[in-house]
Amino acid sequence: MRILHTMLRVGDLERSIAFYTEILGMKLLRRKDYPDGKFTLAFVGYGKESDNTVIELTHNWGKAFYDQGNAFGHIAIEVEDAKKTCAEIRAKGGKILFDAAPMTYDAAIIIAFIADPDGYAIELIQKAK
Repeated sequence: MRILHTMLRVGDLERSIAFYTEILGMKLLRRKDYPDGKFTLAFVGYGKESDNTVIELTHNWGKAFYDQGNAFGHIAIEVEDAKKTCAEIRAKGGKILFDAAPMTYDAAIIIAFIADPDGYAIELIQKAK
């Protein structure tokens, strides 16, 4: 068994695809419209679905906003340098929620938090050296 993907409902599919590909550097792996169901699925990730866990962006036609509730936490992405990555994301117009800094309870772990266009939190975890 393995984890295949995490699904996020998004209000503006083009905006979300641009964020994940242009700001986070993922690739659009596949996309398909389902006219009978009035939704589109787009899969983004850092590698082939056969070898990597990816993100499924689901756009329900006519739905521009979702209430995220309080159960979802975040998606985590490992980065080489959290401070540098935050600077690059900020320069591209991305939203930084918490700049790169040592984790409160373990100073050896450097983390940051950003938000995607729909407000989903993404944790950046600096690769351990």
